[in-house]
Amino acid sequence: MTAPAPLADSRGPALVLGSTSRYRRELLERLHIPFTVESPDVDETPLKAESPRQLALRLALAKAQAVALRHPHAVVIGSDQVADLLGEPLGKPGTHERAVEQLRRMRGHTVVFQTAVAVVCAATGFEQVDLAPVRVVFRGLDDGLDDTEIEHYLRAEEPYDCAGAAKSEGLGIALLRQIDSDDPTALVGLPLIRTCRMIRAAGVRLL
Repeated sequence: MTAPAPLADSRGPALVLGSTSRYRRELLERLHIPFTVESPDVDETPLKAESPRQLALRLALAKAQAVALRHPHAVVIGSDQVADLLGEPLGKPGTHERAVEQLRRMRGHTVVFQTAVAVVCAATGFEQVDLAPVRVVFRGLDDGLDDTEIEHYLRAEEPYDCAGAAKSEGLGIALLRQIDSDDPTALVGLPLIRTCRMIRAAGVRLL
């Protein structure tokens, strides 16, 4: 079944979030502008020898492009996040067991959460993509992050739909020593500073 076309309003073209992530939807709601949500249905399998940075950029753009094909006059936002552990991409764990494995591996390491955002309008030919890397230092065993703490966190938050099982907006903040980012919502899943800049450039008026 085809989704109804989003409607433009006095702020400019219609806005569509090409994502089913509740975290991204909640972040975009902070801008107090109407938007619709649609699943991009994009295969997220990494390509051979693709770096976490390349993967996040490619998927963000692919998601925006896929939804823009269905709604060519809308401004479409696509985003993707990949946890980069020493050059290896870590995605959403999906299960408790995989989340435990990911957090054990990240323990005591610096992980870069490569958060990409793309904005596309097919009718105007507008297309931009940008990356907001977030450097995150995880506590180690020497700092008390043992298997018991990991288990307690996972049972409390169930963050199995988060890259690297790291849900910093909740109890996951207790896993960390440090966060370095120039776009404060990037770790949650959508870098709003970059998103605002790009959708303004595409013709959406925010204020």
